[in-house]
This record gives sequence, C-alpha cells and structure tokens, in this order.
Amino acid sequence: MNYKNIQSLLSTSQNKLSRWISYFGLGIGVLLLLCSMQMFVNIKHLLKENNPRKNGFDFISITKVITNENMGKDNSFKEDEIIDLKAQPTIEDVAPLIANQYRVKGSAGNIIPFSTDLFLESINNDFIDSVPPAFRWHEGQTDIPIIFSSDFLELYNVFAPSQDLPQLSDKTISSINIVIECYGPQGLQKFRGNVVGLTERINSILVPKSFMDWSNKYFSGVTSVNPSRVFIKTRDANNPDLLTYVQQKNYHLNKDKTKFGRIKKLLQSIISGLGLFGVLVILLALMLFSFYLQLMIAKSKDNLQLLLTLGYSPNWLSKTMASTWIPVYIGVVLVSILLVFVLQFAFVHFLFAEQGDLSYSLHWTVLLVALLLLFLSIYSNYRMVKKELYKIG
Repeated sequence: MNYKNIQSLLSTSQNKLSRWISYFGLGIGVLLLLCSMQMFVNIKHLLKENNPRKNGFDFISITKVITNENMGKDNSFKEDEIIDLKAQPTIEDVAPLIANQYRVKGSAGNIIPFSTDLFLESINNDFIDSVPPAFRWHEGQTDIPIIFSSDFLELYNVFAPSQDLPQLSDKTISSINIVIECYGPQGLQKFRGNVVGLTERINSILVPKSFMDWSNKYFSGVTSVNPSRVFIKTRDANNPDLLTYVQQKNYHLNKDKTKFGRIKKLLQSIISGLGLFGVLVILLALMLFSFYLQLMIAKSKDNLQLLLTLGYSPNWLSKTMASTWIPVYIGVVLVSILLVFVLQFAFVHFLFAEQGDLSYSLHWTVLLVALLLLFLSIYSNYRMVKKELYKIG
C-alpha cells in the first residue's frame, strides 16, 4: 500500500480552508524570514564598503560632552575612566592625547608673515597613521619634529589668499621652519619646528611624547596630565554595542565615522523585527496545519485503526502520511526562495548596479535556513502524526 492508497482513506474533504491558510501563512513567514536575512547581509556589506578601515581597525577620538551644567568643571578623563574604556570588549586599545600645559606661540618668520597661539599634543605612535623615522626627540634638542593635520593644512589654504598669505602643498610645508615659542616661569624659550609628516587620522599638531613629557614638566611643573580626549582602537566603529556604551557614558564620538553605525543599528532593529515576525508567522502556520492534521486523523480514526489491526506499524504509517505533504512544503520553500531572489535582483539592479558592490545571488546562509525550515516542517508533521497514531493504536 502506497501513500495514494493511504490518502484515499483519510478524510481530507473538510477544513480545506484551514489547510490552505496554513500553506499561505507558512509561505509568508518563510518569505519574511529569508528577505530579512538577505537584507541583513546586504546592509552589513554596504556599510563595510562605505566605511573602509585601515589595517583592520578604526581609530576614533572620544571626548566628554560639554553642557551648560559642566562647562566650568574638569571634563578630562581620569585614570579609572581610561581603564574602563580599555576593559570594553568592543575596544582593542586606548591612548590619551596629552596636551601642552603652558603657552605656545608659532610663527614662520619672514617666509610667511603669520603668527598665532598653538596647541600641541602627543599620543602613542601606534595610533598615528604615518610615523616617519625623524619623528623623535631627546632632551637638549632644539629642533622639534611635527606631524601636522591634513585638515589643518586644508583649512589654512582656504583662508590664506584672503590674508595675502601663500598657499602651501604637502611638500612645501615640510620645507618651512616654524619658530615655536614656549612660555613658562623660566621665561621664553624658542625651538625650531619641522613638519616631518601629515596625518589624516588626528586633527591636531603632534609632537613626540618625549618632548611633551619634558616640556610640561619644565615649563609648568606638571608630570601627570589628565587628557581631554582619548583615541580608541576598535575593529568596528559602527558596532552598536560600542555606540550604546558611549551614549550611556555621555561621551562624544566623531559622528562622521559613526554615522553608518547609527544607520546600521536602526536598520538592524527593523530587519530583526521583520525576521522575528516571520518566525512567529511560521510557527503559527505550523500550529494551524498540525490542528488540521489532528482533526483529519480524528475523522479517519476507524480507517487508521483498521490499517493498524492489519499489521501496519505506526512508524510506517507516520512516514507514509507525512510524505504526502512533502511536495507542498518543497513548493512553498522554492517559491519563497524564488521571490527573495527576484527582490534581491531588483534591489541590486535598480539601486547598486553601477557600484557593483552587491551580488545578485542570494547569500549561502539564506539558502541554508530555507533548507532547515523545509526539514523542520516535514519533521514536525511526522512527529505529530506519529504521536496521534500511537494514541489510536
């Protein structure tokens, strides 16, 4: 006796509506779940491409948010706060930016008739994107190597023409000797600054840490400085956990480097909600179909008891009955995969065809989940039918 003979003995004429509603609900649930998974992969890929990292890490500065309430207070980072930053699983390392604690004035002599007060900072060399060999200093040396911010150079070239000042290229600025005047209780002391490199990572005027430690102690008597900002090294500046931690601590991050993380967090929440809704719809559809099977088995109780009396085992009957709906489940899953593929093709073709960032094909995890859902549906029906048949027997 095959499954067609078994099907002829089952009472399937009634409650067809519940059966087709369960099929439709299962299809909608599978479609929502697979679509949410594919969109999750797309968003992760797009944000990664739009926010390239250097050497596998992101380096971003953190400061404390200044409000009307804390304007006159000490908003520097204490040692325990830096230790807490280092202890975060989303942060690989932390380096403070140490600033000068004395007055500094800079000028370029007769070449560029321009003079201004300066601020100098130092940081661990591992956090600087480009450290030339000349970037070192020892006590007694009158030349100070400087790493200048590329943003500062661009800003200078913007306003220089309006002040009758010459614009400078990357190579030209390295040939200009800057007169650095440091003021302290001992009086004025002049140094000659040389720009030995440019940095795109840190908006500052960087000097070697050895000079900063010596000058702070010599000109102001300070041996320990609490930094006003620190740099963190992280594998993903867009990590929602990192952004949540920073927000809870009332810290301020560079928004240009974390804007993708805020978008990512919002989109992931929406897509996760759709995925959970899809799982809920799938579970409800399977429950509805199980009720349909229970009712069908109850109405076909006499015929099934006869088969069991004739010697057919409940295990064999369960497999045979469950196999009846395998083509239906396969069809539902295949149609869902096809629709997801069509949506993915349209999404890539109409929005990202020129960039070529996304693939038209579905991610392997989407196909794997679809296969798992197919086996879950078949197995759940088999277990339920087997349980009901053993009750009859």
